[in-house]
Amino acid sequence: MSIFEIIMLICFGASWPFAIAKTIKAKDPRGKSFLFLTLLLIGYISGCIHKIVYTPQDKVLYLYVMNGLLVFCDLSLSLYYGSKLKKNL
Repeated sequence: MSIFEIIMLICFGASWPFAIAKTIKAKDPRGKSFLFLTLLLIGYISGCIHKIVYTPQDKVLYLYVMNGLLVFCDLSLSLYYGSKLKKNL
């Protein structure tokens, strides 16, 4: 377990609720990069797999899971509101 890895994941994790709230408030995903969110999600999934395979007892896994769920939530909301925008156009 690395303190720097923990700090990185906490900082990223603290940022996602603001992004999610902005998406919910605006109900408009324009300006969001679906590719970026997808790549982040793949990165968090890869981090989880690494922790499970090489250090399954490492509690940092929970931070990876939490961050991955937050990114998934933002991506899902962006796709949902994006599909509603297309229907209205």
